Amino acid sequence: MEAVEHDFNTDDLNPIDIVETLAERRDWEFDRVGEDQIAMAVEGVWRTYSLTLAWCGRDETLRLISTFEMDPPAERRAELALLLDRANDLIWSGCFNLWDEQKLMVFRYGLTLAGGAVATASQIDAMLRGAVSAAERFYPAFQLVAWGEESAEAALAIAMSDAVGRA
Repeated sequence: MEAVEHDFNTDDLNPIDIVETLAERRDWEFDRVGEDQIAMAVEGVWRTYSLTLAWCGRDETLRLISTFEMDPPAERRAELALLLDRANDLIWSGCFNLWDEQKLMVFRYGLTLAGGAVATASQIDAMLRGAVSAAERFYPAFQLVAWGEESAEAALAIAMSDAVGRA
């Protein structure tokens, strides 16, 4: 994804309107669930991720939740929890959680816009890129721990790191 440069009139713009515009430009499948919520599917290298963004005016926060299916065997959950803790230590914006009941791996992030601050297209684009990037980076490690019987340390050591430079 590349940075978005677009002039939005943000005086009274709902952040979800910006998300919808970004999704349309990228040809992402999306559903405007309501005035303050949008759900979309974003294809990554490893899989398609479900992203939901919701605007909560009460606490002035744009919430992002990115999910993919994950139902590790019971005997691997403790090691996966250790990997989640270690992965979250490496992520500055957002965190992973395993929602056992829903059988989902979840990446959560909240952009606080307190005091009437307005989200920009670039900020929202960075949120979306960050969520997909984090999932893509750690997906192989999650798989190795859950089904490959690797330790959290070994899986984390081979997790993709951020690329430096350009090819």
